[in-house]
Amino acid sequence: MCGIVGYLSASTPVDGALARSMADRIQTRGPDSSGVWLDEAGGCALGHRRLAIIDRSAAGHQPMESLDGRWVISFNGEIYNHAEIRAELQLASPAHQWRGNSDTETILAAVGRWGVVHAVGLFKGMFAIALWDRQQHELTLIRDRMGEKPLYYGLAAGAFLFGSELKAFAAHPSWRPEIDRDVLHLYFRHAYVPDPWCIYRGFRKLAPGHMITLRPGAVALPEPVAYWNLAAATEQERRSGTPTELVDELENVMTRVIGRQMLADVPLGAFLSGGIDSSAVVALMQRQSAVPVRTFTIGFNVHGYDEAQHAKAIAAHLGTDHTELYVSPEDALAVVPRLADIWDEPFADSSQIPTQILSALARAEVTVALSGDGGDELFAGYNRYVKGYEWYNRLRQLPAFARSGAGSLARDVRSFSGPAPQPYSAAGNG
Repeated sequence: MCGIVGYLSASTPVDGALARSMADRIQTRGPDSSGVWLDEAGGCALGHRRLAIIDRSAAGHQPMESLDGRWVISFNGEIYNHAEIRAELQLASPAHQWRGNSDTETILAAVGRWGVVHAVGLFKGMFAIALWDRQQHELTLIRDRMGEKPLYYGLAAGAFLFGSELKAFAAHPSWRPEIDRDVLHLYFRHAYVPDPWCIYRGFRKLAPGHMITLRPGAVALPEPVAYWNLAAATEQERRSGTPTELVDELENVMTRVIGRQMLADVPLGAFLSGGIDSSAVVALMQRQSAVPVRTFTIGFNVHGYDEAQHAKAIAAHLGTDHTELYVSPEDALAVVPRLADIWDEPFADSSQIPTQILSALARAEVTVALSGDGGDELFAGYNRYVKGYEWYNRLRQLPAFARSGAGSLARDVRSFSGPAPQPYSAAGNG
């Protein structure tokens, strides 16, 4: 998983012990090793906790400097196409000397060769990147296109803090957490705090597909810049063809993507519920694996909630190495006291409890696990999508004046819980 932390300070010297303490607050994200890097003249401190997946040797240690010494990176995630990017870099610079096989080193080389914006446009993966430019004394934070990896940031008493988790900021003396009441209503509306807002005043989550660049001493946060847009990408990738042709193309795309995500130098497995999403992922994994894929599921001795039997049937059909665990009410309740330590912001989805139990089960055997999360959102798998479409079609059949009234009512309902928070300004920041 890995975790990144750091801070910029123009008024006080950067402190290696402080940066390490911030990194240690998120030790669970990276149990394999840790590192700290300082630019005392530039006022930048970077920290890292590592979960080694690709190139587990010291050549993958972070924070990592580029060969020319200009760029320094702390990186959380995985670049699935880094081998292709590295091959292209090798053609462009045959004399380039590689120190190892990590995707972290590939990121640095790509940035050095093509610049930040062009390089990020090439990356296919999940990532949160902190990139320090020693020449310009600039820090750039970058988050992946779909927001798979978290990245928080904000100003606190003149210091700029950033990290994979908010709990890292508690180690910094400038941290004064204050609940942002203008954001709190979003939690009650959505059952979580959506991007780019944060539960604490003066802090934000970097939005998916965005980057932000600043220097030490900034008195206000610059607006993040989008390097990728989902709507534009969707329109660009629009396809035509028969249903059979489109299904075949989708299968080819999923096979290629899942194959890339199976690249790891550590044991790999998958969560399997027996539903369509996770079953499809595991089927495509097993097709590309020379050995049985390790699959994991949990069951409940409660009628209507137990999916373990479905998962067991799918595992038998695909020939996976399957592990299941039946969970009691006591097992589930035992997780609840730890939830506040696990999550940095309020999160009201009850699935967090079985997910934690399932993750602990899988971690005993594998380091990386693929899942079917996101399938329902991408392919309209929830009942609300079906019902919403039905109501939309009914609404279209109403006379124009009735449609207008219904639309006004919907707007009134949406506005009942108050306006959306305004973009952050430095005024009133504690």
